Amino acid sequence: MRKTFRYIPDSKLTVSEPNPMHFGNSPNEKENKAWTNPNWLKSRFHFSFAEYHNPKNSNFGVLRVMNDDLVQPKRGFGTHPHRDMEIVTYIIQGQLTHQDSMGTKESLGRGSVQFMTAGTGIRHSEHNIHDKPLRFIQMWLIPWKTNLKPNYGSMCGSKIDFKNQWAHVVSSTKSEAETPVKINCDANIKVVDLDDTKQQVEFELGSERQAYLLAMEGSPTVSGGFGEQSMKMHDAAELSGPEKYRITGPGHVLVVEMENDGSGRGDI
Repeated sequence: MRKTFRYIPDSKLTVSEPNPMHFGNSPNEKENKAWTNPNWLKSRFHFSFAEYHNPKNSNFGVLRVMNDDLVQPKRGFGTHPHRDMEIVTYIIQGQLTHQDSMGTKESLGRGSVQFMTAGTGIRHSEHNIHDKPLRFIQMWLIPWKTNLKPNYGSMCGSKIDFKNQWAHVVSSTKSEAETPVKINCDANIKVVDLDDTKQQVEFELGSERQAYLLAMEGSPTVSGGFGEQSMKMHDAAELSGPEKYRITGPGHVLVVEMENDGSGRGDI
């Protein structure tokens, strides 16, 4: 019988710090006190991506990519292409500036979501043009079909309340759920920011559903029929129904819920 909870500590993620010139950036600024990391980018890969290749960790259901990116001031990703993916980005701190081949340009802050249907092809850039570090979670999800019409949209973090309660920010275009973002695959994304140990939320999965949980900030505790697990920033977990989970603060938590296809890390 499949476990209803598999803990994935930060130590099991792959960290990548690429050369700044690979993405059109100037050399790192060693004397800049605003920088919180020596390299312009520090990425944590939850699944196989770029130079990290692990056949036992290629996806979790429709969730193909989850990268936790820390970008230093005045740096970013130059224009690059995407195709046949639903791309959702959640901003944890700082301001992310997006520009694409459809003519869109905007900056978004904490709690905001941007999404793209890459479909038949789209080119875009992502930059931190400000004076403080930027951190965001980027997720690539597999769409129901290929060659969809490219699309871009966003949701400003000030439009939702995720303080000590779930905010359902993303759902399927086929779902009746009222969410600010709709994507072309069977997935739901929820976020919550729990102030302290007195704050709790519940999360229930049916027998045919699974979810990927990420502790973005803080030190939340997840409990349920499986027992209890304390987590810290960057830790993750695979959840599998049927199960009812309780998440206790403090912690800023993101959950991606989807159909249970039996996938998961085969190396833990």
